[in-house]
Amino acid sequence: MASPTSIPTLTSLDRLVASPFQKLSGLLDGISPGAEPINFSLGEPQGPLPDFVEPVLNETIADFTRYPPIGGTEDLRAAIARWLGQRYPNLAGQIDPSAHVLALNGSREGLFSAIFPARARKPKACNPAVLIPNPFYQAYAAAAAASGAEPVFLDSEAETGFLPDLDALDEGLLSQTIAFYLCSPSNPQGAVADRAYLEKAVALARRHDFLLFADECYSEIYTETPPAGALEVAFAADGSFSNVLSFNSLSKRSGLPGLRSGFVAGDSDFLASFGRFRNVACPQTPLPLQAVATAAWSDEAHVAAGRRIYAENFAIADEILGGHFGYERPKGGFFLWLDMAAAGGGEAAAKTLWKVCGVKVLPGGYLAREDLNGRNPGQDHVRAALVHGADVTREGLARIVTTLG
Repeated sequence: MASPTSIPTLTSLDRLVASPFQKLSGLLDGISPGAEPINFSLGEPQGPLPDFVEPVLNETIADFTRYPPIGGTEDLRAAIARWLGQRYPNLAGQIDPSAHVLALNGSREGLFSAIFPARARKPKACNPAVLIPNPFYQAYAAAAAASGAEPVFLDSEAETGFLPDLDALDEGLLSQTIAFYLCSPSNPQGAVADRAYLEKAVALARRHDFLLFADECYSEIYTETPPAGALEVAFAADGSFSNVLSFNSLSKRSGLPGLRSGFVAGDSDFLASFGRFRNVACPQTPLPLQAVATAAWSDEAHVAAGRRIYAENFAIADEILGGHFGYERPKGGFFLWLDMAAAGGGEAAAKTLWKVCGVKVLPGGYLAREDLNGRNPGQDHVRAALVHGADVTREGLARIVTTLG
């Protein structure tokens, strides 16, 4: 495994603000699609709207005239606590909605803003560090930079199971760490951290007193076995949630990215501090949308229906992509992480696919940072989001194989 990569913060505003999608827009600018476009670049679920959304909105629409509580309504926090207890049986009855749960204006808002009270927890850290898997969700690096901490990128490739190698972390680095962002199932590779891995991550966080920020937004998209959760592992270890926070969202689980509703749950001391910070610095979710979120966390039928759609898509991928581009069915999430080295790398493949067959994918290098040797662990890959129905999925994957296979 390559050594952890440290990039000095705020050395280039462009590095901080250019999103993968801005880069993709620039890459494809001026290139006409070679066929009717199919967009696999964006992880935006295209399934049907859950049945409860419209009636709940209609019932609560007058509440758009009211200021919403930033921590979430009592009903929403209670629904989240119940869901956690149902999803992870050892947590049943152990989640206090008023102490262990905060509603968020989407998980991205929370993943970003949580770094500020995390930084305040360790004021004597002279060189505060934030551990980030590489490739990664871009909000992690933005949070590190905005807080004045140093992002340390941990290459997560095939040889490490597409997760950071915890055994390679230096004790000196860990002593300066304020937070570790761990995404499972991972974006973009779809790797899942098993219980043993999570136990080790929790133990490191507690031994070195940093916060484990478990990004579990893809936890409900899987084919067979539900992924283990950081909170259930933390509670099993010592009966507490100390040093551990789980972030989740309705964007992927319920196919409602426009709702902008998520939650963070776990360490009550940290959440008290985070709640005070959010009360003066962060956005609320409108009351009617919190009501929809309450209904969503209380219903599993629509989630199971979504999993069936994704399972059908991955069966199609097994059929069409088997033997191509290093394809393996991911253990969680809805992304494909395809090796395009033979096609000239991720950028070249993305340009060719758009120009020749109208399929839009995201170059993997846009989701990662270069290591100290100038190597980007995502540069040979593309990410493709299987968020469409079966017919579009089959057509798009067939075009990829015909064009590059």
